[in-house]
This record gives sequence, C-alpha cells and structure tokens, in this order.
Amino acid sequence: MASDLLYNSELIYNIKLEESVSSILESDFWVLTDFSIAMLPSLKSPIKFSSHVSIFLTKGAIEADFDLMSHRIQAPAILNIRSGQIIQIKNISEDFKCSFIVMSKRFVNNLFILLKDCRTFISATHNRTLRLTSDLDSKFHKFYEHINTIFKEKENPYCYQAMVLTVSAFYMEIAAECFDQTGNSITGNSRIPDKFITLVQKYFKKERLLKFYADQLKITSKHLSRTMKAATGFSGVEWIERYVILEAKVLLKSTNLSIQQIADELNFPSQSFFGKYFKKIVGMSPKEFRNS
Repeated sequence: MASDLLYNSELIYNIKLEESVSSILESDFWVLTDFSIAMLPSLKSPIKFSSHVSIFLTKGAIEADFDLMSHRIQAPAILNIRSGQIIQIKNISEDFKCSFIVMSKRFVNNLFILLKDCRTFISATHNRTLRLTSDLDSKFHKFYEHINTIFKEKENPYCYQAMVLTVSAFYMEIAAECFDQTGNSITGNSRIPDKFITLVQKYFKKERLLKFYADQLKITSKHLSRTMKAATGFSGVEWIERYVILEAKVLLKSTNLSIQQIADELNFPSQSFFGKYFKKIVGMSPKEFRNS
C-alpha cells in the first residue's frame, strides 16, 4: 500500500505512530485507537490522502477544510476521508482524541462487493461526516475494540478476511440507523453544487473552462456560476481555481517534483504560464511558496 498512504509521489509522514511506517505500508488495513493531539504535529500545509480512512472522533473537536469545504466536527462523530481528498487542518481542540482505520483500495473494493446491494452504501460513501447518538457511540466503541483485536492477531492467516467481513457486517448492522435519512431529499438546483464539485474533482487537471462543466450538467455557464455563488459563496470559476491551486500547493510542499513537472502534471502549457496563474491567485510564485 506504499503508494496509497497519505501523499502521492513522496511519502512525508510525520505523525508519531506507535508502530513503524513499514508495517502500515505492508497492510491492506491499519487500525489505531486512542490517537491524541499529542501525537499530531502542527500541520499547516494541505494533506492529500490517497487511501480511504474512517475516523471515529471520540473526544473534542476539529475544524478543517475537506476538499475546500469548511467543516467543524464535534465528538462523537465519524469522519470518512475518501481516496484523493485533500484536507487542511485549521484547529484541533486540546482534548481531541480519535480512533481510525486506514483501508487500501483492495480492501475498499472487497467491501463494495459485499455491500453493493445495500441501498444505503452509495450515500454512506459520499457522506463525509456523521454525528453519533449515544447508542451509536457505544456501538462504535465496541466495534473498534473488536477490529483492533483482529488487527493484532498477526499470526491468523485469515486476518484480512476477518476484517473485511467484520467491517461489512458492522456496516449492515448500523446502516439503516445511520444512513437511511442521508441525501434522499436533495433535488433540483440543490444537487448542482454536489454534481459540479464531483466533476471538478475528476477533471480539474485538464479542464479549467466553466463551459465544460456546464455542458456536462446540461445547464448554461451563467446558471452554473450563479448557483454555485448562491450555494457556496464562490463562483464556478473560483471553485476550479481553488482545486488547481490546492493541488499545486500539495505538490509543491509534499513532493520533490520540479516546478516544470508540476506544471506538466496540471496540464499547463508551460512553466511560465503556471507561474503566472499561481502568483495571480496566491500572491507569490511557486518557488516562493515552496520555500516559505
């Protein structure tokens, strides 16, 4: 799972974990319980996750931007981070504590095979946060105790299968209570922002013209921009720019790619064009940002 954990390209992993990074990279899943703020250094730069991570927030609160959308999550809650999402932490309370499971793409694919006929599964995978009732809080505590026990059974040749089945069985147990009410009432214009953001996440490296996205949504560029502005405070063009710049910042801070290589990765016609685009929005050149 080496290419799947946290950063693309070069691994930069400065969270103080109780086990070696190598043991994480060899796993299809990895569990940690009682992760506290003392184990988390100050993270000022955006972090791009390329593994799926489910976080059980047991104490405190966290404020962060998830794919440029601001959230404040108060315990008890579940936070799901999908592969490819970018997070920038703004603030974490002193009493912050969580448990989490990191899942490889293979692990998630196997879950999908088992859960594809569950009508709440798709909405659950797109539901980033979930506040927990006291009953669900208790169930998640027991669940994490169980999967942590399985995870520590290193000699069990069926550990992987046990974990997949345990996670899927627990999901089926709590699915109706957690997700039946999720996203069923979203219709019309209220769905445009979600669809637009999904398209931008998929195409922003190649498509920076608003018309492309408007055509995909079968609406006019003017209607799309107006709808996004009303719903989020940012126009459609501003959303595209934010994704491009956020990805550029991640690549500048988290990899050894040259600025030319980053310009190529983001499909700019030249390093010079990329530099002007970046400086216009950020206020400094890519090189100045990398060295800041």
